[in-house]
Amino acid sequence: MNWLLLILGGLFEVGFTTCLGKAKETSGAESMLWIGGFFVSLTLSMFLLYKASLTLPLGTAYAVWTGIGAVGTALMGIFFFREPAEFWRLFFICTLIASIVGLKFVSN
Repeated sequence: MNWLLLILGGLFEVGFTTCLGKAKETSGAESMLWIGGFFVSLTLSMFLLYKASLTLPLGTAYAVWTGIGAVGTALMGIFFFREPAEFWRLFFICTLIASIVGLKFVSN
């Protein structure tokens, strides 16, 4: 259950960074809605990280949480914000995924 909370927290991290990107692209009331989504996602992400770190080693939980956020945000950038999908960028995203999976297997 704690790993599920951590993964969900990482996905909400992707949510708050995506909301930041969308708020930057919009203006007026639409921008305010994206900023609201940012704060909701940020709060949920931090709370889920906190809950997961009660039973997981903090260093592992934080590394996995930020890794999920980094990979997810990079992929959102490629798919939704037209950021480049160059070989080396994709290569290092894959190494990050491998590191996250590795941390899961070596944690108690």
